[in-house]
Amino acid sequence: MREFNRKLILEDGSEYYGYSFGSEKDAVCEIVFNTSMVGYQEIVSDPSYTYQAVVMSYPLIGNYGITDEDYESKVPTIGALIVRDYNDEPSNFRFTETLSELLSDNEIPGIYGVDTRKLVRSIRDLGSRRVLITNANVSIEEGLKIIEETPVKRDAVSLVSSRKKWYARTANPRYSVVAIDCGMKLNIVRMLNKYGCNVTVVPYNTTADEIKALNPDGLFISNGPGDPEDVTEVIDTLKNLKGQLPMFGICLGHQLLALSYGAKTYKLKFGHRGGNHPVLDVRSGKIEITSQNHSYAVKDESVNGTGLKVSHINLLDKTVEGLESKADRVFSVQYHPESAPGPQDSAYLFERFTGYMDEFKAMKQEVEKDA
Repeated sequence: MREFNRKLILEDGSEYYGYSFGSEKDAVCEIVFNTSMVGYQEIVSDPSYTYQAVVMSYPLIGNYGITDEDYESKVPTIGALIVRDYNDEPSNFRFTETLSELLSDNEIPGIYGVDTRKLVRSIRDLGSRRVLITNANVSIEEGLKIIEETPVKRDAVSLVSSRKKWYARTANPRYSVVAIDCGMKLNIVRMLNKYGCNVTVVPYNTTADEIKALNPDGLFISNGPGDPEDVTEVIDTLKNLKGQLPMFGICLGHQLLALSYGAKTYKLKFGHRGGNHPVLDVRSGKIEITSQNHSYAVKDESVNGTGLKVSHINLLDKTVEGLESKADRVFSVQYHPESAPGPQDSAYLFERFTGYMDEFKAMKQEVEKDA
C-alpha cells in the first residue's frame, strides 16, 4: 500500500487520509455530503457548491469522465471533491476529459481513498463543519490554526452571478422571462426554453425598475450558494416587484422569495443534497422524488401571515419544500425540478409557471383593451 499524500483536517480535530487528484492546492471549505449515484459532473459544475467540499457517498467516481454538453456552469467553483474510489480511465464514448483534468484546470483540489462512509456519518451526526484539505504531513495543530485564521466568505452569489445581461432564445417563443442569476444552473435555462420561454438572464443586483423596463411575462429567481440573508439586493428587488408579475423561485430563489414576503430562514444541520428526497405536494397529495442541494430552509411557523402558503413538505424531516401565493401568481420550491441527470418527477412546475404567465398576459390584454 502506497503512502498517503493528502488529508482532511476537520475543525473538531478529526483527520482523514487519502491521495491527491485534481489540483494539489490547499483549501478551507465547508464540508457537506451528496447521496447521488450519478451526476458528479453536474455536481462539480453547480455554482451552489461554491466554497464547499463535497463528499460523494457513492463510492466510484470518475468512471464516465467529463463531457462538454453536461456542464451546469462554464467555470466550476466547487471548493473541493472527496471520494472513496477515483477512476481515471473513463469508459464512455462521449467523454472529452477526465474528472481530474477538469479539477486541475480549475484549481479545485480532490482527494480519494478516504473512508467516505465514516465521514458521511460524521457529517450526519455532528453537522457540517469547516475542513482543511492539505498535505499529509501537516499537523493537526497547524491545520486547526489555518482553519481558525481563514475568514468565512460571504460573497458567493456575487462571485458566481453573471456580470452582464445575456439571452437564451428558443424557436416560436410564447413567453418572455427575466431570470435573476444567483448562480443559476444551465439546465434551468434549457428547461425554460423547452417550455417556450425566451430568457433574459440578468445579474443578481439588477433593480426592480431595470427588470420592469424589460417588460417580461414572468420573473424567475435562480438557485445559488450561501446564506440567503446575505443577498439583500435580490430580496429588495423582489419586495418591489411583489404582485406585479408572476414569479418562480428554485432553491436559493425559494428562500429569497420567502424572505421578501417576511418569512425567515435558518441553517440546517447538514443540509439536503442528493437525488432521492421524497416531497409531498400538499395540493395534489402526490409524492415526488426530488433532487436537492441546499444548507438553508424556510422556517415553517414564519410563513404565517405573509400571504404565502406551504405547498410542499419534505417527508424526511418535515421542512418546507414549496411556497405559493395564488393571488400574486408567485410560487417557489426548495428542490430542483430541472435536475439533470434526474429525477424528473417535478417538471410540471414549469407548466405551472407558464400557466401563471398565460393568466398575466390575458389580464394585461384586458387592461389595454379597456384603456
